[in-house]
Amino acid sequence: MNKQLEVQKSLFESALSHLRSGNAEMAAELCELNLQKYPGDANLLCLAARANIALRRFSLAHARIEEAIVLFPDFALAHETHGDLLVLQGRPGDALKSYEQAIRLDPTGGLVHDKVARARELIKSGPLPGEGRQRPSMPYAREIAEAQEYEKSEDPGAAEMIYRDILKKDPNHVEAARLLAGIAVGNKRYRDAEVLLKRVLENAPDYTRAWVDLVNAQRELEHYEDAADSARQVLRLAPDKAESHMVFAGAIGMAGKHEDAIRAYQKALEIAPDKAAALCSMAHQQKTVGRTDDAIASYRRAVAVKPDHAESFWSLANLKTFRFDDGEVSAMMALLDDEALPDESRSQLHNALGLHFEAREDYDRAFEHFAACNQCRRQHESYDPVNTEDTYGRIIEMFTPEFIAQHDRDPEFDVTPIFVVGLPRSGSTLIEQILASHSLVDGTHELSDLQRVVQAARRRSPKRKDRFPEALATLSTGEWHDLGRAYLERTKIHRGSAPCFVDKNPNNFVYAGLLRIALPNARIIDARRHPLDSCFGSFKQLFASGQPFSYDMTELGEYYLQYRRLMQHWHELLPGFVLEVDYEQVVADLETQVRRILDFCGLPFEEGCLRFHDTKRAVKTASSEQVRRPIYSSSVNLWRNYEAHLDELVHILKPILEELPGADRPELLTTNARGNAN
Repeated sequence: MNKQLEVQKSLFESALSHLRSGNAEMAAELCELNLQKYPGDANLLCLAARANIALRRFSLAHARIEEAIVLFPDFALAHETHGDLLVLQGRPGDALKSYEQAIRLDPTGGLVHDKVARARELIKSGPLPGEGRQRPSMPYAREIAEAQEYEKSEDPGAAEMIYRDILKKDPNHVEAARLLAGIAVGNKRYRDAEVLLKRVLENAPDYTRAWVDLVNAQRELEHYEDAADSARQVLRLAPDKAESHMVFAGAIGMAGKHEDAIRAYQKALEIAPDKAAALCSMAHQQKTVGRTDDAIASYRRAVAVKPDHAESFWSLANLKTFRFDDGEVSAMMALLDDEALPDESRSQLHNALGLHFEAREDYDRAFEHFAACNQCRRQHESYDPVNTEDTYGRIIEMFTPEFIAQHDRDPEFDVTPIFVVGLPRSGSTLIEQILASHSLVDGTHELSDLQRVVQAARRRSPKRKDRFPEALATLSTGEWHDLGRAYLERTKIHRGSAPCFVDKNPNNFVYAGLLRIALPNARIIDARRHPLDSCFGSFKQLFASGQPFSYDMTELGEYYLQYRRLMQHWHELLPGFVLEVDYEQVVADLETQVRRILDFCGLPFEEGCLRFHDTKRAVKTASSEQVRRPIYSSSVNLWRNYEAHLDELVHILKPILEELPGADRPELLTTNARGNAN
C-alpha cells in the first residue's frame, strides 16, 4: 500500500470511529475536509452521506450519495446508503429498489437483507405517524457492531447474549438471527442454526449469505437433499458468482452425486479460472470416483495458481500412490519457514512431507514430519483417556448376559447391515471394498447415522440426563427395535436396493451390544492388524475429524488397549456375533479370508470379491487409491521401518505384543526377554 492510500485509509477510519461513537458532527466535518484533499473517494462519499443522515441533513446526504452513484454505479454500498436515506424520507418503495440493486451488485452483503425486509414491511403496512423521519435505517446497528467485536475477541457468549436480546425486542431482526445461527454452528448446535436461518429466510428470502449458511448447517445435519435444495436458491440469486456453483457442488457431492459435483466445480472455474479452492474441491471429487490422473492435475493446478495452498499439497500426498518432484518438496519446505503460516496448513504440509520421505524410505525424516504435524494438530484437538476408560467400563457393566437375554427377540428387517469396525488404518476399507464387490451388497462408506440415532434416543429417554449407555437402560424391547428401524431409515439415502449394505465407521465397535438388541440380524466385522501397524498407521494419518486420540503416541496406545478391552467383552458376551479379520491373513491368503467373510455374512461366494480392485465405485477414505490395486504385501509390518521411534508405544502395548509370535515382536521386547532369561 502506497503512502497516499495509507493516509486515506487512516482519515476514513478516524471519521468512521467518530460516527460509531455517536459524534456524527465530527464525522461529517472530517469527511468534508478529506473530500477536499481526495475528491471522488467512494468510501468517504458514502461515509459523509451516512454522517449527514444521522444529523438529518438529508439534502447534503442526498448530494453526496448521488455523487458516489454517478462516479461508481457498481458500488453496492452507495446504493444501500441511498436506500437508508429514502427510508428516512418516507419513501420505502424507492428504498427497496436501491436495496435490491445493492444485493444484485453484492449478493453476499450483510445487513442490507434486513433492510429489504423492513422496507417491505413499511410498504405493506404504510408509514406510521412521524415514522418516515424517525425510523432508524438499521435498528440495533450499534449493538450488532458490539456483538461482532466480541466474536472477534473470541467471546461468543457475550455476542450471543446481545443477539438474543435484540431478538426479544425484535423477533424478525434478520441479521441478529443470522449471526446467532453462526454462533450455534460454532457450538455444533446445527439444528438450532437451521431453525434460526429458516426464520431469517422467511423474512428475507433473497438473502444469499443466509442461504449459504443454511446449506452448511444442513450438510452438518446430513440433510443432503435439503442442502442441495438450499444450494439451488444460492444459484438462483447469484448465478454469475463462482462461489454459488461451489456451494452447490459441495452440497450435491455430499449427497453422492460426484460427477454432477465435478461439473458444477467446472462451471465455477469457467467464471473464476484461478480459484484454488474450487480446483482442490473438484480434485477431491475426481479422486473419489477413481479419476486419479484428473485429480492430480487439478491439485497441481491449484498449487500453480496459489503456491501456498497446503491442502492441495497434502491431498496429493494422501493419494499414497503419488510422488512429489524436488521442486514441489522445496516449495513445501519454504512454506514451513513462514512463521505466519496457519496451523492447519502447517499440519498438512508436515504430513505431506512425512508421506513423501516415507515413500523415499527416509523413515527418520518421515517420522520427524509426522510428529511435527501431530504436535501442531494436538493444540486444536482434545482427548480425555480417563473418560474413554470410564465410558467403556460402564458399557461393559450395563451389557451383561442378563440384559441381552431380557431383550432377546428377533424383529423382521428387510435389509442386513454389515458393520466393519476397529481402529482406523486396520484394513477396514479393504474389507468394505471386498464386500461392496458382491452383487448383494451396497457399500456406503463411513456413516455417522448410528451415533446420531443413539443420541436422539438418549434425548428422548426419561433418563436423558444420564450418560451413554445408562440413558438407554430403560428402553423396552420394542423401543430398542425402533432404534434399529430409525437407523435403517436414515441410511436409505446412502444405499441402493441390495439386501445387505456396509457401514464402515470404525468407531461403531462401541455399539456392538446395542446392535445385538436393536438390529440382531446385523453382522459385525472387527478389522485387526498388527497393533503397532494399526497404531502407527493412525499416528501418521491426518484425519479430518473424529479421531483425537491419534495425535499422541501415549494416548494412541491407551486407546488401543481400551478398544481391545471392549472387543474382548463383546466376543465373550456375544459369541459368533462379531468376526475378527486380520489384515495380514487377508494379504497372505485372500480367497480363504474372502470365503470366511462371505460365509459369516450369509452371502454366497462370488469371484468378483477377489477382483475387488476392478469394482467401480466411489471411495472416500484415505485408502481410496490403495483398494483400486490388486492385493499387495508391502503394507505388512510397516512399523519395523519406524521401530527406533516406537519405544513409548511398545511399552504401553507390551501385554498385547508379548502374546504375538516372536517374529512379530519388536526388538525391544525380544532383547528384554533375552536379558531376563540371563
